[in-house]
Amino acid sequence: MNMVLSEDAEKLAKYLMIADIPRSVAYTLVYMRDKDEVTSVEIERETGLRQPEVSIAMQWLRRKGWITKRNMKKEGKGRPIHGYRLSKSFNEILEEIIQDLSKKINEINYNIEQLKNYRR
Repeated sequence: MNMVLSEDAEKLAKYLMIADIPRSVAYTLVYMRDKDEVTSVEIERETGLRQPEVSIAMQWLRRKGWITKRNMKKEGKGRPIHGYRLSKSFNEILEEIIQDLSKKINEINYNIEQLKNYRR
């Protein structure tokens, strides 16, 4: 895989993956974080992800409401081109991820306490 991302971007992607963000989504988000609008071809080229991975990542991000998609004009035949942009700031997205993780921690801690009740 020919990642073009910086070392810092690689670290961020790894932390996102540890936070249960799928690998293709993590790399796509990290790539998009400082960009205005991108195409899937740019994401493929800059992250080393394959076209199906980018397509799945975009579906995932759209379901979360984190990106918007815009149809762009294309000359000739072939796949239509779409422009993608974050629909909220990267910080807002990070905050959602952090809140989800905190909720999971609370659920795990609650479960641990409940399991302790069954000790003999």
